Amino acid sequence: MGKPVKITDTTFRDAHQSLMATRMRTESMLPIAEKIDEVGFFSLEMWGGATFDVCIRFLGEDPWERIRKLKKRIKKTPLQMLLRGQNIVGYHNYPDDVVIKFVEKAAENGIDIFRIFDALNDIRNMETAIKTVKRVGAFVEGTICYTISPVHTIEHYLEIARQLAELECDAICIKDMAGILAPQPAYELVSAIKKEIGLPVHLHCHSTSGMAMMTYLRACEAGVDIIDTAFSPLAWGTSQPPVESVVAALKGTPYDPGLDMNLLIEISEYFKELREKYYDPLHLIDPKAERVDPSILVHQIPGGMFSNLISQLKEQNALHRLKEVLEEVPRVRKELGYPPLVTPTSQLVGSQAVFNALSGKRYSIVPKEVKDYVKGFYGRPPAPIDEKIKKLIIGDEEPITCRPADLL
Repeated sequence: MGKPVKITDTTFRDAHQSLMATRMRTESMLPIAEKIDEVGFFSLEMWGGATFDVCIRFLGEDPWERIRKLKKRIKKTPLQMLLRGQNIVGYHNYPDDVVIKFVEKAAENGIDIFRIFDALNDIRNMETAIKTVKRVGAFVEGTICYTISPVHTIEHYLEIARQLAELECDAICIKDMAGILAPQPAYELVSAIKKEIGLPVHLHCHSTSGMAMMTYLRACEAGVDIIDTAFSPLAWGTSQPPVESVVAALKGTPYDPGLDMNLLIEISEYFKELREKYYDPLHLIDPKAERVDPSILVHQIPGGMFSNLISQLKEQNALHRLKEVLEEVPRVRKELGYPPLVTPTSQLVGSQAVFNALSGKRYSIVPKEVKDYVKGFYGRPPAPIDEKIKKLIIGDEEPITCRPADLL
C-alpha cells in the first residue's frame, strides 16, 4: 500500500533558474511567501544553485538578505538550498574552511535543508559540507546526479547512496537535472535505494523530455517520499512539473499529498500576473526553454547548459551551427569519462564542444577549466578519460589522485 507523497516547491529557485536564468527578484517573492507557507509543502527550495551569483552579478541584491526576509514570512515550511559540495555556490573547489563557514552562515541565516551534490558524484567533494550540516543540526540530502552512460548502472548509483548513508545523510536525493530519467528506471532506482539503504528518497526531475509527470507517478509506486514541483506559470519545459497538475493527478490514489487545490490556484494566479506584467514583456523566458525537447534523450544537455550554448554561439554569430555542437557534446562527454552534465562539468563539456565544432580541429583550443578537469582538479570522473584525448590536453603530466581540496 502506497503512502501520501510530500512535495517540495522549487518556484523560488530552480524553476526560474531553469526558465529565465535565475532572474526572479526577492521583492517578487515576498508578497506571496506567507500564502505559500500555508500550503503544507515539505520544503521550499529558494536559495543556492545560481541564485547567489545572479543576485550579486545581475540583480544588485544581497543573497543573504533574501534568506532573512523570506524566513521572517515563512514560519512553518523549511527553507531549502542547493549546495554544490566543495564548489559551494561557485564554479570551482573552495578550501574546507570556506565551505564550513558558508554552511554555518547559511544555517544561521535560516536554511533548514541542504541538498548537497557534486557534479562527478565524487563523495570526497561532498564530505566536508555534509559533516558541517550535520554538526550545525540542519537536515542534509545527499544527492546523486542522475545520468545515462555505460558506467551509470543501478549498482553504480547504489554504491554512491551507500557512501552517502555512511556519512549519516538524512535523505537521498536523485537529481535528474537533464529530465532524462524514464519511468521504469526511476521505479527500479527508487526501489533499490529504498530496499537497500532505507533512507527517505527525494526525486528531483525536470520536464525537458516530457517524461517527468509519468516518472513521478512510477516513482510513487516505488515508494518515493518527496518529489519536486513548481507553480504552473513557471513550470514545464526545462523547469519542474506543475504542482497543481501533480496534485490533481494523485488525487484519489494512495499517494495523494492532500494539498488544497483552491489555495494552489490562488498562488498560481500571483505568478501568472508576475509573468504577464514583467517576465513576458521583458522576454526573460526563452520560448525554447518551455518546449518539450525529446532530443535531450540523445544529447543529455540540461536546460541551463542549453541556454548557455545558445548565448555562446550567438556571441560568435554561429547559431546556425547549433546542430554540430549538439552532436559534439556526447562525443566530448564520452572522451572525458562520462561526467554527469551539471554545473560545472556541463559548462566544461559545453565550451569544449563549441571550440571543437567551430575551430575545425578537435581539441586545438582547450579552455583552462577543461585542462584542470583532466588533471583531476574537479574530482574523479565516473569512467577513465580517453588516453589519446588526455595526452592531447595535458601531454605527459600526471593527473592528481587526492581530493582536489587537499591541495588548497
